[in-house]
Amino acid sequence: MKLEFLFTPTSDLAASLALYRDTLGFTEVWREGDTTVALALPGSDVQVMLDANDPKAPVGPLFVVDSVKAFHAARPESLVVLEEPSDIPGGCLATYQDPGGATIYVMDQSTDQAAS
Repeated sequence: MKLEFLFTPTSDLAASLALYRDTLGFTEVWREGDTTVALALPGSDVQVMLDANDPKAPVGPLFVVDSVKAFHAARPESLVVLEEPSDIPGGCLATYQDPGGATIYVMDQSTDQAAS
């Protein structure tokens, strides 16, 4: 399990991008359509993922694993399932809540040809 992103929903992608990239100096790494942009934080391997698909989704860490389905089958009982594993572009994603109420996203890149 590796912390890959801080998932950051936004209702205004252009304004968020202007803040993180243009004001704070983060580097744009990749985009997915007109709704998702990943930015590299200076001095860190973790990226900020700005996402306008669901602006009301909770902010949270996004961990990458080899297999979401295997993680889900073996998940600690203390993680409450918010969203069952589902297909996303390039892999699979599931959403959990930790005992303190924080949201945790877990994804794999099992169908991403570039990750192979």
